[in-house]
Amino acid sequence: MMLLDMAAGAMTGRVAVGSLEEGVTCGGLMDAAAGLAGRLRASGAEHLVLCDEPGAVLPVALFGAAWAGVPYVPVNYRLADDRLRRLAEQAAPGLAVADASGAERLAGVDGLETIERDALLDDPAGGAEPAAAGDWATDPDAVAVLLYTSGTTGAPKAAVLRHRHLVAYVLGTVEFASAGPDEAHIMAVPPYHIASVAAQLSQVYSGRRIVPLPRFDPDAWIDLVRAEGATHAMLVPTMLARIVDALDRRGETLDSVRYVAYGGGKSHRAVVQRALELLPAAGFSHAYGLTEACSTVSVLGADDHRRCAASDDPDEQARLASAGRPLPTVEVAVRYDDGAEAPPGTVGEIWVRGEQVSGEYAEEGSQLDDSGWFCTRDRGHRDDAGYLWIHGRSDDVIVRGGENLSPGEIEDALLAHPGVIDAAAFGVPSREWGEEVAVCVVARSPAPAADDLRQLVQDRLRSSRMPTRVEFVDDLPYNDAGKLLRRKLRERFGADPAPQ
Repeated sequence: MMLLDMAAGAMTGRVAVGSLEEGVTCGGLMDAAAGLAGRLRASGAEHLVLCDEPGAVLPVALFGAAWAGVPYVPVNYRLADDRLRRLAEQAAPGLAVADASGAERLAGVDGLETIERDALLDDPAGGAEPAAAGDWATDPDAVAVLLYTSGTTGAPKAAVLRHRHLVAYVLGTVEFASAGPDEAHIMAVPPYHIASVAAQLSQVYSGRRIVPLPRFDPDAWIDLVRAEGATHAMLVPTMLARIVDALDRRGETLDSVRYVAYGGGKSHRAVVQRALELLPAAGFSHAYGLTEACSTVSVLGADDHRRCAASDDPDEQARLASAGRPLPTVEVAVRYDDGAEAPPGTVGEIWVRGEQVSGEYAEEGSQLDDSGWFCTRDRGHRDDAGYLWIHGRSDDVIVRGGENLSPGEIEDALLAHPGVIDAAAFGVPSREWGEEVAVCVVARSPAPAADDLRQLVQDRLRSSRMPTRVEFVDDLPYNDAGKLLRRKLRERFGADPAPQ
């Protein structure tokens, strides 16, 4: 609430969310949050559940919950009904805010009162007495947000983000009231993604107007950027790739965009290079982060993007696919399985430490070690210049004959082929080796020969990395956060190879 209080005090009349003509000002957001806080307290709710697409209700719900002293719990509205209701049941007794469809799906959940989003925006207090100015929770260790992880390898877990973690992230990355009055951030990531929570806090604190896009579509995104004069954006790599394709198809460039942050999944160097051409005024930032650390921990900044794209040095060019360097406020280490720190160039597990790192789950408690380090379960390496490279989840490691193989380096080798659009490497059972390397490839027409791709991997890496199995597919499975779902590929292609 300190962040909103500062913004409302210094930028009362500036639009915080929505269009310039009809949007909610910082002062209006403060009033709406006060009304919702009063409603929450009167209802006896212990959680505020949000089941809705990106829209003006998001910051009202986030700050209203913070003011009332209850956790904000955005849930994935794309889940099947039974899974959605199970998550909502865990928040009872609570108040749920949803669109008409979500309200219908959540109807009858025991201990959960549901309000339709439009009704809430029309009357946040709902007949209750709005909370008084300054009458908000001030315990930095109180739970601010319960955010379910993407669950790429199993059931989602609720990451516990306390006020001190989120505020530490914002204060470490954003300058107060630093945005110009003409700046606007187009918000297309779903509310249950950590990037959405971080963006709401960051944009309000900086004074940058939030322009929500309820359903991502690349053409709708481009049109909204033009209509609202959006200058800033946060995207997952799959969104960025689709926007690049749409701009190419339309024969257009976007000159108004000044800054694009992307992250949440593996980025492809060719897509980034083309994006630099199609959004010529934009500074690009590749962010590696995680829910348990309140978003970004490492960044490849705008200067790095331009320098690497213009370089003739292949190693420098390759850094466009890296996650850059750690934030000044976060420590990052790469460790072997025994906990020893791995030297540059050696793959290991990525560990992070800092004031913004929660490392806590509602189901399991804190996962920090005695020194405050959190194991991300991602694998990667640091190069000699300190740049961080992400190789994928530890659960995705392919174990062939006792050797740990990183799917990320195999995918990078395949993506060097001009005929490959996207690629995924994963392990399949092998009687001789325990696991063998399989790859799924999205290719341009005409597709390259499977043997040529095998040879490419062998030449760039070594024979143990060469795929035994090559499958050509129309697309790869990604979740809403842009993370590749290798388990779905293992399930589909884990049996005998198809003939080549």
